[in-house]
Amino acid sequence: MRDRESRRGDPRCIHAQAIKSKIASEHRFLFHELITHYSKSNKLSYAQRVFNQIPEPNVVSWTALISSYINTSNAFHHFISMLRHPTLPNQRTLAPLFKTCASLSTLQIGIQLHSVSLKLSLSNLCYTGSSLISFYTKCSLPNEALKVFDKILERDEVCYSSMIVGLAQNSQPSKALKLFSEMNNSSTVSSNMYGISGALRATAELAALEQCKIIHAHTILTGFHTYLVVGNALVDAYGKCGLIADSRNIFNQSLPNANIFLWNSMMGAYAQQGDKKSVIKLFYDMKLRGFSPDEYSFLALLTACSNSGSVHEAEKWLSCMKDDYGVEPQLQHYTCFINAMARDGRIAEAKALAMKMPFEADAAVWRSLLTACAVHGASEVAQEVTQRLLEHNPRDDSAFVLLANVNATAGKWAEVAEVRKLMRRRGVRKEGGMSWIEFRGEVHVFIAGDRNHERMNEIYAKLAELREEIKKLGYKEAVDEKFHEMEAADKRELLWSHSEKLALAFGVVSGAAPPGKALRILKNLRICKDCHEAFKCMSIVIKREIVVRDVNRYHRFVHGNCNCGDYW
Repeated sequence: MRDRESRRGDPRCIHAQAIKSKIASEHRFLFHELITHYSKSNKLSYAQRVFNQIPEPNVVSWTALISSYINTSNAFHHFISMLRHPTLPNQRTLAPLFKTCASLSTLQIGIQLHSVSLKLSLSNLCYTGSSLISFYTKCSLPNEALKVFDKILERDEVCYSSMIVGLAQNSQPSKALKLFSEMNNSSTVSSNMYGISGALRATAELAALEQCKIIHAHTILTGFHTYLVVGNALVDAYGKCGLIADSRNIFNQSLPNANIFLWNSMMGAYAQQGDKKSVIKLFYDMKLRGFSPDEYSFLALLTACSNSGSVHEAEKWLSCMKDDYGVEPQLQHYTCFINAMARDGRIAEAKALAMKMPFEADAAVWRSLLTACAVHGASEVAQEVTQRLLEHNPRDDSAFVLLANVNATAGKWAEVAEVRKLMRRRGVRKEGGMSWIEFRGEVHVFIAGDRNHERMNEIYAKLAELREEIKKLGYKEAVDEKFHEMEAADKRELLWSHSEKLALAFGVVSGAAPPGKALRILKNLRICKDCHEAFKCMSIVIKREIVVRDVNRYHRFVHGNCNCGDYW
C-alpha cells in the first residue's frame, strides 16, 4: 500500500500515464507541470529531458526550467540560452534569477539582471520589484532596494513586506516601522504576516516596547497572531524588549503548533538575560517533545553560559553538540566559548583557541578578546590582538579605544598618547555613546554630553538630585583612568553626562513608564562601570526596576542589584 502511494506521488508515473494516453505532445501545459514536479522531486535530469521535448519553448517553458535550477549557477546558463531565442523573459522569469543571485552572493550578475529588467520595463512592476528588493537587501544594499521600491507604480503587500523585512534585517528599524505604518494606513494594501514579522523585528532592535505592543494588538485584531511566523517574531520582540514573562506567555500559547524556530526564539530570549537554567530546561523540554536541536539551539545555550560566566559548562556544550547530537560547531559557537574564557581571565587559552579552531577568527572574536584584555589589564596580549583586529578593518575605532583602555589601566600613559596620535593620523573617530528610551511611542535618542533635548534643564536637574541621593547609599564615582590629564572634578562631571544616565533622567521626569513599572534603555556600547554602579543605587532611590540592553546583554537593576552579577 505504501509503495503504491509513493509511486502515485512520483512524477515519472504521471509522465508515463501521459505518454500512454497520448496526451503529452498535445498539451504544452502538461510539459510545464512535469518540469515543475520533477524539480520538486529533485529529478532535474528528467526535467531537462521534458523541456528538450517541447517543440517551440515559450516564456512559460523557459521560466519553468529556470525555476527548476533556482539557487544554482545552471539557472543563469539556461537564462542565457533563453536570450539566444526570440522569447523574451517576463516578471516570473526574472524573480527566481534574483533569488539565485542573493543565494549565491553574485551581486554583479544581479545588477546586470536589474539592467535587463529596466530595458524590458519590468522593474517597476510588483512581482519583479519585490524580487529586486529582496535581492538588494540580502546583499546588504538597503538604499538600492529603497530606490527600486520608490519606482514601483502600484505597490502590493508583497512589495511592502519585502521592503519592511529588508530594512529590519539591515539595521534600519526606524525606516522599517515608518513603512509599516504607511502600509497600514494605505486604503489599497493590507498588512501580511511577513510585514508584521519584519516590523516586530524592528521593534526588537530598538527595544521599542510601546510599538511592539501596538503591533501585537494589530495582530490580534487581524487574526495574524495565530500564524507561527508572527508568534516567533512576537516571542523574539518581547524578549529583546526585556519583557521575558510576556515572551514566555506567547510561547506557551503557540506551543501546540510550535516549530524549532519558536523554541530557539524563546531560548535566545532567556540567553540574552543570562538565564542559563531556563535555557537548559527549555532545551530538554524541546527534546522531550520530539524536536532535534540545531545550531541555533546550541548558540542559545553557549550564549547563556557566556553571559552567566559558566565557562566549564560552555565547554561541555561545545563538545557534546557534535559528539552527542551530530551538530557541527560553527564560528559563532567558538566565538561564544572564546568570549566566555576571555572574560573569565583565561585570555591566553582563549587566544590559543582562536588561533587553532577550524575557522579563521573574524573581527568579533578578536574584539571579544581585546575587551577581556581591557577588563583584566592584559596589556602585552592586547598589542597582538589589536593588530589582528585591525587586519579586518584598519579603521575599527573599537580596536584603538580598547587598546587605549588597556594601556590606561596599566598606567602606560605614553602608549595611550601614541594610540590617540595614530587615531588622528588615520582619521579614526571614536563611536560616541548613544542611548534610546521610548516615550509615548516615540524613541528619544541621547548622546554623551547631550545638551539639545527640549527638556535638558529638567534632565540635568534630576541627575544632580539623583547624584546626591545615591551618594547617601555609598556610591562613589568610578573615575576613568584614561583621562588622567584631566582634573578629578572634571572627570566626575564627565561621568554624569553619559548617554544612559541622560536617558534614565528623561525617563524619570517624563514619566516614560507608569509608577512602579520598569524604565527601559537601549545602549549602543557596553555600559560603563560607573553607570552600572550608579544604576544599582538609582533602582533603590526611584523604587523601580531599570532595564538596560547594551551591546552585550541585558542588565536588570532591582533593589540595588543587577542580574548580571557584575559580570559583563
